[in-house]
Amino acid sequence: MPRRTEGAQQPAEEARRMLRQIGLGGARIIVGLSGGLDSVVLLHCLTDLAPKFDLTLGALHVHHGLSPNADLWARFCADLCAQLGVPFAQANVAVERASGLGLEAAARQARYAVFRQQQADAVALAHHRDDQAETLLLQLLRGAGVRGMSAMPAVRTLEPASGLRLVRPLLQVSRASIHAYARERGLSWIEDESNADARFDRSFLRTQILPELAARYPGVSDTLGRAADNLADAAQLMDELAGYDARGAVSRDSLRLSALACASPARARNLLRWFLERQGFPPASRDQLEEGLRQALAARDEARLQVKLGSARLRRHRGRLYLESAGREPGRRWRLAWRGERELTLPAGLGSIRFDPSIGVGLSMERLRAGEAVVRARAGGERIRLAPNRPSRTLKNLLRESGVPEWLRDRLPLLFVGDALVWVPGVGEDCRFAAAVGEAGVMPRWDRDA
Repeated sequence: MPRRTEGAQQPAEEARRMLRQIGLGGARIIVGLSGGLDSVVLLHCLTDLAPKFDLTLGALHVHHGLSPNADLWARFCADLCAQLGVPFAQANVAVERASGLGLEAAARQARYAVFRQQQADAVALAHHRDDQAETLLLQLLRGAGVRGMSAMPAVRTLEPASGLRLVRPLLQVSRASIHAYARERGLSWIEDESNADARFDRSFLRTQILPELAARYPGVSDTLGRAADNLADAAQLMDELAGYDARGAVSRDSLRLSALACASPARARNLLRWFLERQGFPPASRDQLEEGLRQALAARDEARLQVKLGSARLRRHRGRLYLESAGREPGRRWRLAWRGERELTLPAGLGSIRFDPSIGVGLSMERLRAGEAVVRARAGGERIRLAPNRPSRTLKNLLRESGVPEWLRDRLPLLFVGDALVWVPGVGEDCRFAAAVGEAGVMPRWDRDA
């Protein structure tokens, strides 16, 4: 997004330009309202612009419960929205202090989880140009890559399933301009005491480091903002290159090893990073990517490769790499009764099974009700008959012939009626339990991503 001159970067005008550029006319927008200066100014700007753009506005205050003043902030936000005639909602969250992320990151994680649940076209946040400079410095000090140092985008998809977007209408506006806007209009806001607490990384940069840099290098926030824009361009080009390298190499859930083996180290890391993110996992560090590539390319094809990449686990099978969650293993003794629910949630890391109603195809509901229906892991020795003109086969052989990765075989959720195995995801159903023509049935579908 091109930068504009300071004279044009007043909050109201910049918000108007952003709404027009993004195409948010007629949209339902939820404003993330903390009660601080920035979010109060954003709410006022969007309230003024709502009639012109036919916006349906709402405000959301996330109550973290981390400050003794948190209840006062929530009441301030509710009163402000009442004055402006904007619908107000409050979400109370529990911040996981022992998550290992640090308090700032844990609070952000809890906040964004709430944002993703909003029924709207966009969630608008009040980040500005000085926030962008702080973010770039933080990422640089953490040793982030190009993607991390490209800092915050003005627009990004927040929830792909619903199309919910996160927008930052004031990202090109300075903190000084926001403050001047508030003074000119006599606005009130609250001050979060943590903003001056140098124990927090962002506050330390804001109060100790950036003022010193600005004294030596006037316009440092503009300079760092331009650097973030340039890095965002580089990150986009890296994604486009990875998309090109992925053609013919990436399926829905796996990546062909030969595509990594024939690429330069930097290009291979870029493709593996891209694949990791497309599978819904957070980015891995450079060291993790390098170690994952080293082991994946050096291991024998039949080796039981298992490399941890952040919250993901890298596996190898028949010349391809697979990713799975590195969370808690469900174990081998789990079992769940199925009593006709449309969806059955499985133990940790296994997703869910949907049972879609059908007529004349899938499994017979009458036969499923003839005994106790349970979903469980394999125990060994199971057999299933897939066709009337064929004998029953061992599940072990069927899984091997079907190309199911070895580590996944013991994690498959199997449907039994009594002691009879009636359905195996990716393999098929027992023909003796098939629905007859015109008969009510269900079609099980395993959703590993649920």
